[in-house]
Amino acid sequence: MTIHRMDNVLIVVEDLDAVISFFVELGMELEGKGPIEGAWVEAVIGISDVRQEVAMLRTPDGNGRIELAMFHTPKAIRPEPKDAPANTLGIRRVMFAVDDIDAVVARLRSHGAELVGEVARYEDIYRLCYVRGPEGIVVGLAEQLS
Repeated sequence: MTIHRMDNVLIVVEDLDAVISFFVELGMELEGKGPIEGAWVEAVIGISDVRQEVAMLRTPDGNGRIELAMFHTPKAIRPEPKDAPANTLGIRRVMFAVDDIDAVVARLRSHGAELVGEVARYEDIYRLCYVRGPEGIVVGLAEQLS
């Protein structure tokens, strides 16, 4: 049997509302937000006494989702270093296709985002960049050129 699709990516955060605002400004749509707790979630994630608030956001085409989780108990653990560079092991970024990379970067800056490097051109195919948003979350942006 094969997989059907990638359902979502989980990002654990401390300030759920700030991160929701960042992804909504990027163009994602909030599907829902609410508390999660109980034996079923403890069994799935392997942590006892879990109380968390989660939010699910989807891309405008409905095919991609990001789940945000803010843990009340137990408290989340911060990885080191806080703003890990691109060559750190693990998931480093989520990439989004956009129509106008400059406009998106400008909008995200109003939510405290900063370019990690710079907007760069890959041949005559893409303009690309990484943006670090709230809580050090890195998103990649890709603008396909005509």
